Amino acid sequence: MIAPYGSWSSPLTADVVARAGVRLTMASLENGVARWLEGRADEGGRVVLVQAALRESPSHVTPVDVTPIDVTPADFNLRTLVHEYGGGAYCVHDGIVFCSRFDDQRLYRIDPGREPVPITPDVEGRRHRYADGRVNPSGELWIGVRERHPEDDHPAKVINELVALPTDGSAEPRVIAGNRDFYSSPRASPDGMLLCFLAWNLPWMPWDGCELFVADLGADGTLSEVELAAGKDGEESIWQPEWSPSGDLVFVSDRSGWWNLERIRDGERAALHTMEAEFGYPAWVFGGSSYDFLDDGTMLCSYESEGRTSFAVLDPESGSLEPLDLPYDALWGTPQLVAEGSTALFLAGSATIPNHVVALDVPTRRLTVLRTSIDAPIDATYFSIPRSLEFPTENGLTAHALFYPPTNPRYDAPATERPPVIVMSHGGPTGAASSILDLQTQFWTTRGFAVVDVNYGGSTGYGREYRERLNGEWGVVDLADCVNAARHLADLGQVDPDRFLIRGGSAGGYTTICALTFTDVFSAGASYFGIADLEPTPDGHTHKFEFRYEHTLLGPYPETAEIFRARSPINFVDRLSTPMLVLQGTDDEIVPQEQAELIVAALRERGVAHAYLLFEGEGHGFRKAENIVASLEAELSFYAQVLGVEPGDAVPKLSVINL
Repeated sequence: MIAPYGSWSSPLTADVVARAGVRLTMASLENGVARWLEGRADEGGRVVLVQAALRESPSHVTPVDVTPIDVTPADFNLRTLVHEYGGGAYCVHDGIVFCSRFDDQRLYRIDPGREPVPITPDVEGRRHRYADGRVNPSGELWIGVRERHPEDDHPAKVINELVALPTDGSAEPRVIAGNRDFYSSPRASPDGMLLCFLAWNLPWMPWDGCELFVADLGADGTLSEVELAAGKDGEESIWQPEWSPSGDLVFVSDRSGWWNLERIRDGERAALHTMEAEFGYPAWVFGGSSYDFLDDGTMLCSYESEGRTSFAVLDPESGSLEPLDLPYDALWGTPQLVAEGSTALFLAGSATIPNHVVALDVPTRRLTVLRTSIDAPIDATYFSIPRSLEFPTENGLTAHALFYPPTNPRYDAPATERPPVIVMSHGGPTGAASSILDLQTQFWTTRGFAVVDVNYGGSTGYGREYRERLNGEWGVVDLADCVNAARHLADLGQVDPDRFLIRGGSAGGYTTICALTFTDVFSAGASYFGIADLEPTPDGHTHKFEFRYEHTLLGPYPETAEIFRARSPINFVDRLSTPMLVLQGTDDEIVPQEQAELIVAALRERGVAHAYLLFEGEGHGFRKAENIVASLEAELSFYAQVLGVEPGDAVPKLSVINL
């Protein structure tokens, strides 16, 4: 069938996208039981702990197809708000689960077959929050991060610390490390005698630099003889410190310019394997894991290279790395890879495989899928397969992106027509675009839109130097790379140069607003919880974790106040003329509602075509199915009206002011 690009009918309705599957995160493996978290949009975004048993055979641990079961009850939402982004919301010891509950942020204990029991005090307003904990080898103490919020919740007054508490809840948490702005990754050695942990101070983010400490661990959780082992605030970033079964301290460091694996043995620090690849990731959330130890003394690990994920077995004694030929080459979000014996459990997918919970028997390479994030009978011929794109950008440099051509087996476009392109600007901004199958991306490509998902300068996966391109240049480098990605595709004849669109959330929303304010190359854009005004406000402007993030991205404030003002779109509303869709959640603590309403007021005053959707109860990222549906349908209607095309499927017509 011949039809214009953007007007194709698709089996991937917004409802299918929102309800076809679950959001899979945080895997664990203990005593042959695999566990993971599922975010369920059709249950109001509730996060559920799920488990599946693995059966032991005479020769090795072999995964068995089983029906996963829910561990947490129907009224329990397992989620922590530490750093607002959360992660590290549960751990398991001898089958007992310790986890955070979203409603009150208390730490709960769940014994097998029993109801959850709180083991921390009830503090009004969810002001005490817990994350990233582990139980010591004796099973007596939970040691993890606590975040305490004052009643006025000013980010400068929020306290992060390491605490220890009895696993039976018989005493209140006791502070064992404080006086640093942030802590993460407290991990006890196999003999329970040592504790390692990460700490860092504002204005640095953990990927700018953090410090790895080792301390003697007392039976009551007391720390003594605390010593710096590696890392430095602002200079060397450490990722995922762990103790090997033999007691070596293993971690990932970017001191070589790339996040590579290292170890400390008998006080001597050495690289385990050096290559231009990233074995570490930006710690936006707690609990990420990109490697673990196997019972034969080797390590299973994942790493990023040239925009793809690889899995390999590393021999820490020889340094040899054996890549594994697996059908997975992409991750969704923070890596999750754990191992026990000769079995590994990880979350991964590919351009044609959605995010899976996968059990791998390493000796035989046998794979068993325990859960898939997407459960929809969509023919694979509808999926657009991305190709890696390296394109020229400012200052003689090149940048990276993933290009998805329009794909729908039922349609062709007129021979002379080129498709509109949606430029996607990821969040972070120290994040990365992933090639993993994402129905939201396919929602657009199956309707005749091209998509280019840009890994602009500052993105993870290409080494520290590439990541640092954004330092001092936020709102410049990211914007230029998004513009140049679209122009490069137009020069190649792949897209229509007169129909550039741009969308993004959080930092990507900021880039979107910048694109529609400071350039005239886009026809329209959609900002999901984007930032309009970068200048800090007396109430803190954002949450503690990113309270001083602008120090690296823009410069120290107020010394560089002029840069903050020059990069804030709200100060240049006289340049606004491009249609903009603004979407925001009322409960967003990271980019508050006021930011959306600043730009909406400016659009209204300028008479620019726009629409504003505010979602009650949503935070930084929409989790409820009905809101995901509404936002996608609104965005499709918005683009269709601006471009003058008729959607191939019936969607509610968005009311666009001044169009």
